[in-house]
Amino acid sequence: MKTDELIHLLAADDLPVQRTAIEQRFAIATAAGIAGAGLLMLALFGLRPGLLATMALPMFWGKLVFAATLAAGGLALLRRMARPGMRAGGAVWLLAVPPLVLWAMALTALAQVPAVERMPLILGSTWRSCPFNIAALSVPAFVAGFWALKGAAPTRLAWAGAGAGLLAGALGALVYALHCPEMASPFLAVWYVAGMAIPTALGAALGPRLLRW
Repeated sequence: MKTDELIHLLAADDLPVQRTAIEQRFAIATAAGIAGAGLLMLALFGLRPGLLATMALPMFWGKLVFAATLAAGGLALLRRMARPGMRAGGAVWLLAVPPLVLWAMALTALAQVPAVERMPLILGSTWRSCPFNIAALSVPAFVAGFWALKGAAPTRLAWAGAGAGLLAGALGALVYALHCPEMASPFLAVWYVAGMAIPTALGAALGPRLLRW
């Protein structure tokens, strides 16, 4: 077989890749992560008693907005990291704003109470379990995020893995908010962020190993 014939044979069934193929994979991963986290939350923890009444509190929605904006930032980072040679770019700012706003709210809340009341605001009643519960609920999205990246072409593997971990942690926190009784911003600023940091750090560590071409 001549070289030209071989090239023609190899290219005969070649189909163009959809422009939104990567975005579609991440959409599937996000949906699977939320669904998996929801099932895990119901199986392990259950919904918070009085959830409907809690939904009238502004801070309940604040928790959801915080987690949702970080999830959006994680997706923005992943869209860039899934393509070869791309830098984080403006996605870093999208990731930085939600924690900075929450930390500012936490410092303001702590400044308005006597010193003896500050530690209870930070610890709440579930500080020992909260970050680990969030990390546990992030597992489905973590697996789905790495699946999505395996179908892409990342070259900054630690950054890509961290993005998958952050998205997973944010989705885990988003679902965990339906169970969590904590509302104080100092608690959220420490323990929710810690819960998201666990899968983020794990993703950064595993990215270079699991995402190599």
